Amino acid sequence: MADILDRPYECDANWKGPELASSGEWIYRLTDSDIAELEGALQNVKSRGLDIPAIGKQDFPLPTLSKKLAAISRELQSGRGFILMRGIPVDRYSQEDSRILYWGIMTYFGEAAAQNMMGELVSDVKAIDGDWNQNFNIRGYQTRVHLPFHCDKADLVGLMCLQTAKKGGESCISSSVAIHNEILRTRPDLLEALYQPFYIDHRGEGFDDEEPFYMAPVFALHNGHFYARFGQRYVETAQRFPQVPRLTPAQTEGMQLFSKLALSDDFRLDMVLERGDIQLLNNHLIVHSRTDYEDWPEPERRRHLLRMILLSGDDKDAPDFTRNLNAFIRRWGAEPRQSVLETAE
Repeated sequence: MADILDRPYECDANWKGPELASSGEWIYRLTDSDIAELEGALQNVKSRGLDIPAIGKQDFPLPTLSKKLAAISRELQSGRGFILMRGIPVDRYSQEDSRILYWGIMTYFGEAAAQNMMGELVSDVKAIDGDWNQNFNIRGYQTRVHLPFHCDKADLVGLMCLQTAKKGGESCISSSVAIHNEILRTRPDLLEALYQPFYIDHRGEGFDDEEPFYMAPVFALHNGHFYARFGQRYVETAQRFPQVPRLTPAQTEGMQLFSKLALSDDFRLDMVLERGDIQLLNNHLIVHSRTDYEDWPEPERRRHLLRMILLSGDDKDAPDFTRNLNAFIRRWGAEPRQSVLETAE
């Protein structure tokens, strides 16, 4: 286990929502020339008959926009840890063309990773009927209810909005760094527990030759770099396995405090994803949530986002739990299987 920080971790990702809410500095608005480059790249891959996942960065040339995307990548890795790109005119494109545009942009940020046991690289985020508290084959993103704060697997997660909800469905993010520092300031007695390993449920998507859960601390410091991995719901459902140690009172209280701080007005930053927006988050630095929402009755108008997770660099210098989790999702991609996920509309 990494040494426990005894002083605040200082970096640009140590922010609080109210500080950023009115600045808009975290929004990059695509220009007309950016859109023209994207459309040129789209036509290039279509004229060559290329499709996902065969499209690489070299197949999606963005001579000028690529420099801006490189600056965004630096912001994700060593800056605030998140960005919102705004302005892709999705009304112009079919859903398949929008999917290719999204994929092409994401090739500039890292390697697409499998998101589930099917080896799916681009997921459709839509709600289905069911209760994820009762059915372990339903994921939170498949519901319309409020999602607790969590981070996804891999280094980065991206969402592209194709259709918005009738009401609600705002995206909420908080800085794991700022939350860590607040717990250090106000409840240092709980910090040690959050540096201990937690057992996290694979929710039925593990492999038969492995345990149905994995282990990771909420906070870690490795070679001077900050790592956070938080998902209280999956930690709690892992308690269903008899071989998993029971949570200690300090672990439970520490997770509850993390969730409370992430949700609070003092730390949370809310944003409304508009059609054509792409949100990118660094999973090691940022946790995210979503408010509950009401959907449109018409199937074609229902809330619809595309999601990708990315491995953004060499993980040889990452902590063991990160490298182990990356190896697990790479295996998802290499050995796809029939999904246990509930998919009925």
